Amino acid sequence: MDGLDHVARAQAMEVISFMVEGQEFCVDIGQILEIRGWTPATPVAHAPDYLRGVINLRGAVMPVIDLGVRIGHGPLATTERSVIIVAQVSGKPCGFLVDAVCDTLVVDASQIQTAHDATAGEAPAFVVGFLPLEDRMVTVLRLDEIVSSMQGGAAAIESFAA
Repeated sequence: MDGLDHVARAQAMEVISFMVEGQEFCVDIGQILEIRGWTPATPVAHAPDYLRGVINLRGAVMPVIDLGVRIGHGPLATTERSVIIVAQVSGKPCGFLVDAVCDTLVVDASQIQTAHDATAGEAPAFVVGFLPLEDRMVTVLRLDEIVSSMQGGAAAIESFAA
């Protein structure tokens, strides 16, 4: 194997794409613990609007964040296709409600156009960039940054988790 093969492989990135209100997003699959079907969440009194509630994840209380609210689309309507993407945030599992999971893709990291370049620095910190694919544009997110950008950050989520 020559050095070029090694470099090309080092830039490969596996992402999982999902839909929120008709827009496609993706995250590095390394951030994901599991994907589970929608389970109605137990509401938490006086919780922020982005916190859908908490669910039981194998005996542990896990907060569920409505990704529609966090990215500015408004609350998501849940259907039989709705899923919760479970990620590790600040050492604890945290769920993110999305409309549907679409695909797992292996992409070249150099294909991602940074949000700073594409939006003249106006994108939120949780938007890594944009991935132009054949007939669509996919927004690349960092789930941990979504939590840290919330009022109270990871501490707010930790207060709802067991």
